[in-house]
Amino acid sequence: MGEAYIATVARSAGGKRGGRLAGVHPADLAGKVLAALVERSGIDPAAVEDVIMGCACPGGEQGANIARNAVLASGLPESVPGTHVDRQCGSSQQALHFAASTVMSGTMDVVIAAGVESMTRVPMGLPWTLAAKHGFGTYRSPAIEARYPNQPFSQFGGAEMMAKKYGFDRDVLDAFALESHRRAASATEHGKFRAEIVPIEVVTPEGETLIHEIDEGIRFDATLERIAGVKLLQEGGVTTAANASQICDGAAALLVVNEHALKTYGLTPLARIHQMTVLGHDPVIMLEAPIPATEKALARAGMKIGDIDLYEVNEAFAPVPLAWLQALGADPDRLNVHGGAISLGHPLGGSGAKLMTTLINALRDRGGRYGLQTMCEAGGMANVTIVERL
Repeated sequence: MGEAYIATVARSAGGKRGGRLAGVHPADLAGKVLAALVERSGIDPAAVEDVIMGCACPGGEQGANIARNAVLASGLPESVPGTHVDRQCGSSQQALHFAASTVMSGTMDVVIAAGVESMTRVPMGLPWTLAAKHGFGTYRSPAIEARYPNQPFSQFGGAEMMAKKYGFDRDVLDAFALESHRRAASATEHGKFRAEIVPIEVVTPEGETLIHEIDEGIRFDATLERIAGVKLLQEGGVTTAANASQICDGAAALLVVNEHALKTYGLTPLARIHQMTVLGHDPVIMLEAPIPATEKALARAGMKIGDIDLYEVNEAFAPVPLAWLQALGADPDRLNVHGGAISLGHPLGGSGAKLMTTLINALRDRGGRYGLQTMCEAGGMANVTIVERL
């Protein structure tokens, strides 16, 4: 089996719901990132053999195979195909796994792994909530109901379960949220995202043309008092909109190649895929899967958590990375060093590729060797990717 390398990365800056990216069709948003990725790589666009694109809510403007539509919107040759992947929040991380497996096998040499989500234009859950509204049923079948009677599958409920199980009160969660904003603000002010972000021209509702190149959700003036003032998501709980990920519009892409492509096209790799794992877990607590998935990935790689220089654990809700840190005995100073989804936003199916762009650039910036990325996924799943910076 051959190796898989990440040769180039690109992402949009995150857009707030109703913010600067609200007027951009998701196929166009992803298309702009695809075009920038290929241009940055210097590779012949016709050499791209497939685009595998994650999207968690593939309906409406994100329906009908968003990957192929993004290719057509990008200006890439019509010869470049595309396919859509749905592993909910881990969709584009799974796209990376599929792309890596494809080039490792030698079936293809050059594949783009990408993801997109316009949560402004295609609200979270729209494909299945709209179907239910119009009488087309629910994804919870009679067999699922029999197996999990009166047990809802809820990420919000799962976040509360995680906080209770691991002993986190609201003060701990709010402090974590504040640190996320502080790290993201510092990274932005020091130009840490400059190498990964694709500047995108947008037109405001007032007709003004702007360049969107700064993550819109960062609160540069965040304080603990303001975060603590946000109302609870449910009475008696500890999670709020301030200590959970932000609704976000965004896209990201990674050029994944094998050794043959490196030599053929003269590419210099940024990182090598070292290990890939995916794991299913309890769908009721739902958000705990990154913990056993990480343990499995480390064991398969013959590594310990101390061997990893930086980790990206998606901040879907503050209890998730905090529980991961506690269970793994990991170093909080190595976690989400440039902030996470609480400050930068979580564009669902686009987040896997987005986090990897940030992880690779953070490793390069800090001279680290190994990085680990994981995230919780609806249905109680988690992907883990370990990369080696080159």
